[in-house]
Amino acid sequence: MARWWRPELGLALVVLLLGVFVMVGTLDVSAAASQLGLGPRFFPMLVGGAMVLIGLFYVADVLRGGRADPEESEDVDADAPTDWRTLGLVSGVFLAFAALLDVLGWIIGASLLFFGLAVALGAGNRMRAAGIAVVMGVVTYLLFVKGLGVSLPGGPLEGLI
Repeated sequence: MARWWRPELGLALVVLLLGVFVMVGTLDVSAAASQLGLGPRFFPMLVGGAMVLIGLFYVADVLRGGRADPEESEDVDADAPTDWRTLGLVSGVFLAFAALLDVLGWIIGASLLFFGLAVALGAGNRMRAAGIAVVMGVVTYLLFVKGLGVSLPGGPLEGLI
């Protein structure tokens, strides 16, 4: 690979592209604005615009030679090779969550997502991780559905909560 390519540049480009993706995806949203004049596009466009701006600044910094050095308190070896196994497990858990969300519903899907991530990232006590994952799945469901009025897939638990 060319000398100019570094992992920091990859992250900068991902942030930039995600910002563009959020902004383009938000253009399809249509609904009436609130009394304050803020519609459902406002915050996603704000976040997407901020991500684009941060991504652009980050790309410029990396191309000028900026390097993300670990903090002194971090126990990180910047020269260690990538842990491809963990990266694959985390990616697989996210892909499985996305593929199965409509079938399993939010509570079961999110619980499996949280548990899978905890295990992939090295959770020592799997029973505790499973318990916390279920609580997180239920709490996030209740916050979004009951608290914010957002519709999430119920799956087999539809109507129970």
